[in-house]
Amino acid sequence: MISSIVFGIAVYVVIWWIVLFAVLPWGVQSQAERGRVTRGSERGAPVKPLMKKKIAATSVIAAIILAIGYGLWYSGFVEQYIVPQYAADRAG
Repeated sequence: MISSIVFGIAVYVVIWWIVLFAVLPWGVQSQAERGRVTRGSERGAPVKPLMKKKIAATSVIAAIILAIGYGLWYSGFVEQYIVPQYAADRAG
């Protein structure tokens, strides 16, 4: 039981990081695009990174992906259609 919980958390963390890298570019506008570069900073640095919104969106999206994946696994879809050889070996 505890190993499946730890495995689920590990899968969620991996999905979370992948989704974070997909979400990071959303709504980014660089200082150069705005025309106001702060002295001593990189021109490509974002004006407003909006990290709290991106972390919240990442968490929700990762939870949805994990729930869909778990639902497909629990229903037997994965064993039946994605890994049929594995299901045949288990059956007999």
